Amino acid sequence: MQTFPVEIGVILPSVATQRTQKLDIATAARHAEEIGLDGVWHGDHLSIGVPVLDCAIALAVAAAATERIQIGTSVYVPALRPLAWAAKQIASLQHVSGGRLQLGVGSGGGPAQWAAAGIPYGQRGTRTDTALRVLPELLAGKRAALPDTAEPIDIELAPPVPVPPVLVGNDSAPARRRVAELGDGWFPSLIPPARVAAGLSEITELAAQHQRPAPTVTIGATGVLGTGADLPTRAEIAAGISQNYGKSIEETLPIPITGSIEQAAERIAVYRAAGAHHFVIGIAGGDWRGQCELLAQVRSTLR
Repeated sequence: MQTFPVEIGVILPSVATQRTQKLDIATAARHAEEIGLDGVWHGDHLSIGVPVLDCAIALAVAAAATERIQIGTSVYVPALRPLAWAAKQIASLQHVSGGRLQLGVGSGGGPAQWAAAGIPYGQRGTRTDTALRVLPELLAGKRAALPDTAEPIDIELAPPVPVPPVLVGNDSAPARRRVAELGDGWFPSLIPPARVAAGLSEITELAAQHQRPAPTVTIGATGVLGTGADLPTRAEIAAGISQNYGKSIEETLPIPITGSIEQAAERIAVYRAAGAHHFVIGIAGGDWRGQCELLAQVRSTLR
């Protein structure tokens, strides 16, 4: 198994956090870069019942405000868009960031989101497979056939950009198959270390059948560090995961990364032993800037 240095990125603050903590995307991204974190990430949602920003616009702002830090999608859903438009957004982000994009890709979101986009929910899997096959050609500036137009058409997009690492999200069987056949990395979220090890073993075996290398592993995580009456507990965070994802509390209780710097580092080290090296952490409460600073200390501990 390949070994990589540990990298820790952070989900950019939500619209609600921006409002309550008087924190905008540019300021947040600069702060994460200045304290030494490795990446800033943003989800891709059309309609989820709470205020959300457009993924590409939020990350473009983050890219313009920074120089070094990675810019990541957690995760981008190309199948919600015409494929040429998705390619244009991705290429534009790669261009304005100077090649710093990490492209997490998924096919998630509930039926209502797909209905709002005018895409049949049952087509999300096949459209995602098609996107993963065609996007590299479009991003590289090669002429490619578009599969989702009323009439057959070939197109060449410019400017061409280096194809970013493609990190396939989720821990479902179709997602693991996509990683092995079409992805550079695996990007599961909110799963225990044992599932990471088992999934990586399966994907590595499948990838070898396609004469492809084993993937990198990026973990989507959540948590809050330190103590305080204003911070959610591990049990409270786990209960939220259980409710949102339909898992038992027994499954979710070990998932949040909480406690002291040392306890968080120990938890991340367990995931690292299972094969993960990159962690994208959504801050579950407290002061966003302060939590980032604690995560930077965890990162320093693990170097």
